[in-house]
Amino acid sequence: MSIMNTFTGLQFNPLTMTVQDVSLEDIAHALSFLCRGGGQTLFFYSVAQHSLNCAREAYARGWSERMILACLLHDASEAYISDIIRPVKVHLTNYLEIEEGIMNVIWKKFNLEDLSAEEHSMWRQIDNDILSAELPVLFPGEKKHRSAALHSSPDLIEHPFRDIETRFLKAAHTLGIS
Repeated sequence: MSIMNTFTGLQFNPLTMTVQDVSLEDIAHALSFLCRGGGQTLFFYSVAQHSLNCAREAYARGWSERMILACLLHDASEAYISDIIRPVKVHLTNYLEIEEGIMNVIWKKFNLEDLSAEEHSMWRQIDNDILSAELPVLFPGEKKHRSAALHSSPDLIEHPFRDIETRFLKAAHTLGIS
């Protein structure tokens, strides 16, 4: 069967998603359950918590609400197709195409389909900068990794997934998403 079932009860084929298939609640719920780094972290640290840290960093840099929202949602496709670690993801061209298609639908749903190349580069930079702060805290083999200079202090402690889900939804609502 080519249909996925979501937390809110939606059913659709993720390869042919439409804007009507995208649910903020489904995104927040799934990302709060999804562990970063393929689950190889020292403690549970979700994609949603990473996304909140990215949004916090965008806010600390004085970026617009639009860019803060882009940082919050930058990994939203993973709510529908899961997370693949970077060293593997770059070799899965079909995955990258699927991910891009789903993200395009998500960007459209939240009125971000017109992000410029520069704006995409900006959220990607924050994604990388937050990753650099996560590595020495979350992965034993990265204890000596040098973190990028940040304007915020990322929350890198373990939280219950429901707390992160609630924070993710609250952040999106604060940014005008309902």
